[in-house]
Amino acid sequence: MTDPRVTITYDNHIAHVKLTRPDKMNAVDQAMIDAVIAAGLEVTTSDARVCVVSGAGKAFCAGIDIGSLGAMIGQDPGTLLMPRTHGDGTTNQWQEVAMVWARCPIPVIAAVHGVCYGAGMQLALGADIRIAAPDARFAVMEMKWGIVPDMGGMVLLPRLVRSDVLRKLTYTAEPVSADQAEAWGLVTELAEDPLAAAMALAEALTLKSPAALRAAKALIGYAETHGGAEVLIEESRVQAGLIGTPEQMEVVAAQIQKRAPVFKL
Repeated sequence: MTDPRVTITYDNHIAHVKLTRPDKMNAVDQAMIDAVIAAGLEVTTSDARVCVVSGAGKAFCAGIDIGSLGAMIGQDPGTLLMPRTHGDGTTNQWQEVAMVWARCPIPVIAAVHGVCYGAGMQLALGADIRIAAPDARFAVMEMKWGIVPDMGGMVLLPRLVRSDVLRKLTYTAEPVSADQAEAWGLVTELAEDPLAAAMALAEALTLKSPAALRAAKALIGYAETHGGAEVLIEESRVQAGLIGTPEQMEVVAAQIQKRAPVFKL
């Protein structure tokens, strides 16, 4: 799929989703919302094993396009926010921009450079892993415009940071450095070239069992929202579905024979 706002390329079982509005620092307008959601749905139904999300130009995403924000003035908030879209549990398209990636069954890696503000930060939060450039900047920007994080941030942020950190980020809307973001848990790791690092990690993951990767992502999501007893049962159920399958046996054989595994498409 190619869109004026987003491009998707596939290579070696890796889907690369790139925000392509560099003249606006990939700021989010309605066309970008539509394109990001469409990209997420396409990747979800593709045969990709890993997905990398990045931004073209000098930034990952600067947040809400101010022109789009102004266009909302005078409109009915219920019309803007409440109509249900194609998400599982989301109530509107804004939430789907981030949550479509959290729901994506394969690992998603965000390669972040430049600014990652507001809508862009919540989009990055939908990824499993965030690799950032040392000079990247992060901000929960919504309070600057008199609103609250509303794109899945209140589902995703509490999984990553302490409550006091979440409150400071939300209340102040102040940008933080990549070093601070990493210390607080917003960023997985720093890399001088985050896209190259994300691609290298993605390539490494293509050598893992595709079924086990999908099962692991689903199990982690289950563990984050259920109690211990339920998680123990789910662990056993998922493991029973993997052990002894041809794919799992190929992983074992490849380890013993010291070669790369060969998975059927």
